[in-house]
Amino acid sequence: MLFLGASNMNERERFLATLLYEKPDRIPLSPGGGRESTLKRWRAEGLPEGVNPAEAAYRQAGGTLPWPKGGEGFGISDRMNPEFEEKVLEEKDDTLIVQDWKGNICEISKQYDVTYLRYAKDFVTRKWIRCPVETWADWEAMKERYNPDDPIRLPSDAEERGRRLRERTWPITFHVSGPFWIMREWMGFEGLCMAFCDQPDLVRDMVRFWTDFVGRLLEKGLGYVTPDFFHISEDMAYKSFSMISPAMTREFLLPCYRTWGEIIRAHGVPLYGVDSDGYTGELIPIWIEAGIDVHDPLEVAAGNDLPAYHRQFGRAMAYMGGVDKRAIAKGGAAIRAELERLTPVIRGGGYIPGCDHGVPSDVSWPNFVEYVGLLARLTGWL
Repeated sequence: MLFLGASNMNERERFLATLLYEKPDRIPLSPGGGRESTLKRWRAEGLPEGVNPAEAAYRQAGGTLPWPKGGEGFGISDRMNPEFEEKVLEEKDDTLIVQDWKGNICEISKQYDVTYLRYAKDFVTRKWIRCPVETWADWEAMKERYNPDDPIRLPSDAEERGRRLRERTWPITFHVSGPFWIMREWMGFEGLCMAFCDQPDLVRDMVRFWTDFVGRLLEKGLGYVTPDFFHISEDMAYKSFSMISPAMTREFLLPCYRTWGEIIRAHGVPLYGVDSDGYTGELIPIWIEAGIDVHDPLEVAAGNDLPAYHRQFGRAMAYMGGVDKRAIAKGGAAIRAELERLTPVIRGGGYIPGCDHGVPSDVSWPNFVEYVGLLARLTGWL
C-alpha cells in the first residue's frame, strides 16, 4: 500500500497523522500482544525469550524497518491511596477467597494468586462476593483514598521530565479510569447498575467527585507537559447492548466526558480516546457529542461493524483495534478475509488496526506471524 505523507516520519508524527485523518508515511504497526498463557504457548512454538513478540513476528514475516522504541512517559495516577491490603481470606479445595487491592472480595482459581487481580497478566475469571462501596458511609470513606494533591499523582521529577518530553519523537498518553469504570470498581457491576435506578443521588455524587478529581489531575499534569492523547478506560457494554441505556449515559456520564474534553482541548491535547469492550454502536454518538474522537478496541464478536461505523461517523471518530481475534486464531483464509474486510477502513484513514482485545492463547505463534506479516503489508511496513 502506498501512503502519501512525508517519508521517514517519527513515531509521534505517524501516530498523530493516522488518527487525525492526515497522511502518514505508513500506519503504526500495532498488532496486539498476548498475556501470560499466550506467551507461554508462543515460546513453546518458536518465540525467543526476552524479545518483543510483535517485533519478533514482524522480523519472521520478513520485516526490516526499524522497530519503534518509544521512550519515557508522563503518568498521572488516579489510583486509590492508600490501597487495601491484598490477602487470602479463605482457601478452598480448588479456589481462593481473596481481597484485592481495590477492596473487592472475590473467588479465583488456585492456579492464580491475588497479584493477578492487580496486573492484567492473564485472562482470569473471578466470582464477585462483595465490593467496597455499598452505602453512603462506605462512599464517604472511599473518597479519602483520592487526594488530588497526593505526591503520588505525578512523577517525582515532573518539571524536569516535562522539559525533556517537549522535543520527544514518540507519542505520550495521559490515561485514567472513566466514570462508569471507576464506579463499577467501587460498587461492582450489579451494585452499580441497581444504583442508577435505586440510588441516583449516590451515583451523581460519585460522578461529580470523579469529574472534579480527574479534572484536578489533568490540570496538574498539563502544567508540565501536553500529551498527544488522553485516554479513558470505560468498559460499559455487553455483547449486544450498552450496560446502561444511552439515555442514562447522557444524563449521568456525558457531563463528565465533556468537562474533561474542555480541559484537555484548552491545553492543546489533540486526541481524546475511550476504551470499551462489548457492542458500542449506541454509545459512539454520545462519545462524539462529548468531544471524544478515538475509540478502541472494537470487538467483532460483540457485533461491532467497523466499516459501517467508518462510513456512518466519518472523521468524527478514529479507531484502534478492530481485527477479529477469532480470525487470527484460524489463520489462513480466515485472517486474509478479515483483513480484506478492514482494508477500506485502513485506506480511509483514522485507523490503527490491531487485535480487538488481548491476543488469546488459542492463537498459535505461526498464525500470529502470518497475521503480523499481512498487517505489515497493509500498513506500509512490508
